[in-house]
Amino acid sequence: MSKSYFRKAVDAMSAYVPGEQPKIVNLVKINTNENPYPPAPGVSEVIRNFNPERLRLYPKSDCDDVVRVIADLNNVETDMVIAGNGSDDILNIAMRCFCSPNLPLACFKPSYSLYPVLAAMQEAQVRQIALNDDFSIPENAVEQAAGANLLIIARPNAPTGNSFPMSQIRKIIEDFDGIVLIDEAYADFADDNCMSLVKEYDNLMISRTMSKSYALAGLRFGYGVAAKTLIDGMMKIRDSYNVDMLTQEIARAAFLDQDYLAKTKNTILATRARLERELSALGFSYVKSQANFLFASPPDRDGKRFFDELRQNSIIVRYFPGAVTGCYVRISVGSDTEIERLLTVAQRMYK
Repeated sequence: MSKSYFRKAVDAMSAYVPGEQPKIVNLVKINTNENPYPPAPGVSEVIRNFNPERLRLYPKSDCDDVVRVIADLNNVETDMVIAGNGSDDILNIAMRCFCSPNLPLACFKPSYSLYPVLAAMQEAQVRQIALNDDFSIPENAVEQAAGANLLIIARPNAPTGNSFPMSQIRKIIEDFDGIVLIDEAYADFADDNCMSLVKEYDNLMISRTMSKSYALAGLRFGYGVAAKTLIDGMMKIRDSYNVDMLTQEIARAAFLDQDYLAKTKNTILATRARLERELSALGFSYVKSQANFLFASPPDRDGKRFFDELRQNSIIVRYFPGAVTGCYVRISVGSDTEIERLLTVAQRMYK
């Protein structure tokens, strides 16, 4: 059509490109950081016992049953928690609250590429701050973010997998004149997290997802934790029923089985350590990971070549073109069998 009916910002923006979801027989799919193991057994029990007749009713708008469990797990009050349709929903709500044409977003690069897309929806300027060559946060990050109203930090970072020192995070929160949102999508795989800081800083928000450590990527549940004043504002603009009835009950069941979470997490961490050792022996370099994936560069520094060869062998990893990221591939930590197939290809190419 010759005439565009969209807002100028929509016409001008580029859409977020999610990881590929291919339909290939006998595929090893380790490109989107999905958990290789099933959800907690209680999830299946909820599904088996769920009465579909209940679906004629609206779900609980406040998600109070699952919110109470989240609050208990994180040692916060229930009025410091907001539930969402995945953590992307939480990010979107935050962007709608804190960003506008006159209220810019600041974020780092390379990082989660959805952040600038969500900002563009609000017609907000984006100040992307380049990470150092080792993917650490530059010392003058707050200075570069000056004037922004919202600063997002993915910790651990994606796609690189590294974390940032807690002392540096504290200083950023204290020095930044705006809201700091720490995206902890991968925090369950890390040595530490920032959750305890929400009681110390009223300009801090933490977002989390059940897609990774809880193996519920196909369900969509996430949450945010912050001071009550921030949560109250975000509750004003969220969708009234943003989490469906069955999802609320499944999420609650998964949260209640922390033993199963620890078991699967430890298995993934052991596989990650093996992947690090064996790739290192082949001459790969990699970013020290605090997540369920490894950002690794082959000996010839040609990430695209390795990506293409893996694909020819029905193994899908994630490749990020660019001067900084193009020499790497991001490998999700799959099952031992899946990682064995990847290592077989790597050994054939580089041994």
